[in-house]
Order: sequence, then C-alpha cells, then structure tokens
Amino acid sequence: MSRKLGIIAGGGPLPGQVAQAAVAAGRDVFIVGLEGFAAPDVLRPFAHKFFRLGALGAIHQALRDEACRDLVMIGPVKRPSILSLRPDLEGTRLLARVGKAAFSGDDGLLSAIVRIMNEEGFAVLGAHEILTDMLAPAGVLTTYPPDEAARADIERGIAALKLIGAADIGQACVVQQGIVLAVEAVEGTDAMLSRIPAVHRPGPAGVLVKIAKPGQEKRADMPTIGAATITHAASAGLRGIAYEAGATILANRIQMIDAANAAGLFLVGVDVVSNSENGERSP
Repeated sequence: MSRKLGIIAGGGPLPGQVAQAAVAAGRDVFIVGLEGFAAPDVLRPFAHKFFRLGALGAIHQALRDEACRDLVMIGPVKRPSILSLRPDLEGTRLLARVGKAAFSGDDGLLSAIVRIMNEEGFAVLGAHEILTDMLAPAGVLTTYPPDEAARADIERGIAALKLIGAADIGQACVVQQGIVLAVEAVEGTDAMLSRIPAVHRPGPAGVLVKIAKPGQEKRADMPTIGAATITHAASAGLRGIAYEAGATILANRIQMIDAANAAGLFLVGVDVVSNSENGERSP
C-alpha cells in the first residue's frame, strides 16, 4: 500500500491538485492548512486541519499522528518576521536548528527546513513528483510563437535572472527591447506585473521570463505559472511568457493555453542551460 502523504498547504489551487493526484494514485492524504494562506474551499474535499504558521510543533505532531511519512510543501506563503511568527515550544526547538539559515534568504531557509524534516523522519518530495503531468515541457505551447525580437528578450531575461537568482532575489523579470523593466522580489510575480504599465516603452511589448534560481530547493519552491499569471501578463500588455522547461509547474495547463491564445500571448518553454527552445545548444 502507498505511504500516506502529508501536504503543508499555502495559498492557491495547487495544494488541492496535489491531493487529488495523490488520491488518484491510491494514496491517503492529510493536509495541514496554513491559516491566512490556504483556501478552505481548496482543502475541503480532503482530510485536513488548519494551523497558524508558528505552530510548528503542533504541525509536526499532527503529521505524526496521521502517520504521514512522505511530505509535500506547496502553495505560496509570505515569509513572516521572526517576531510575528510566535513559535510554539517545539517550533522554537526546530527553529533553533535552522539557525542562521533563517536570516540567509528564502533558499537557505527552505533548504534548512527540508533538511530538518528529513532528519525528523519525513521524506520531503517535490510537488512535481506527484503532479508529473504539470511539469512544463520545452517548446511553444500556443498558437503564437515568439519572434526574433522576443527571443532576444528571453535570452536577456535568462541572463539577468541567473544573476539575481544567485543573490536569492527572485525567479522572474520582464524584459522589453533588451531592457529589464522589472524584477521579482518579495512581492511575487503578479504584483511585479502590476508595475509594468507604468514603465513600458513604445514599440514591441515586453516578455515575462521565469526560471528557477541557481541551486534552488525545488522540493519546496519550484517556479509556478497559473491562469492568473496569464491574466496579469495580458493586463500588463506583454507579448508572451517564457518559463524554464522541466523546472516549472504549469497549473491548469489547458486553461492557461486557451487563455494565452485568447489574449494573443505566447507560452514557450526554454532550456536555461542553452537558452534554447528545443534542447539544442545555441551557437
């Protein structure tokens, strides 16, 4: 019998999609919903319980009581300050083991959390290991492919993201005519896109580029694009979206493709190592 899956759920629809895929594969699931982030309607069809983010000890015990041995962390969560976290007693112990990683950026913190959960006896899985059909493929998914100018902006965006990603700043940026108009920071991709109308230039529109940070802990924070991203990209007046093939989750892929086609946007998966769409190295 398959091992029971515990899901620590942040916001958005993906926690429910992970649970649904696990159940379809014959697994029992138990969801820890983080208060203020997880949506009750998403969790309602599954066994679940809500906890405040700082109740790390209670969360840990609930997962043990439910006999969860495998664990997935999925859904956006705004990182709190240490003062606002108010950890319980067990949470204080676990945070002490995180140590300085709590102050070293999201990647360092997430990597430390994954390591500690493994040490506590849980096998931490990536959501992409459950949602295997949602892992983004290479190539153009839409009716409208990127032209040469858009491809040049994509390459520029990848180069910029390798730099800011190495500094643990963000996963996304918008490039127009070779100029980086905006980079994602703590506000997230959709909020970044809301700034674009104020800074866009005349002429061919910009491109959203989203890739994983170098060395990113993909079991806890894989780049994700959903239907809302399409809506925000269209509202920002962009011409398309490029994502890292094989390292991005596309939530509701069919809905996304339909929405992108309706808005006249392209969706393209690129090989970040080679900056190409077909897996071949660029000359």
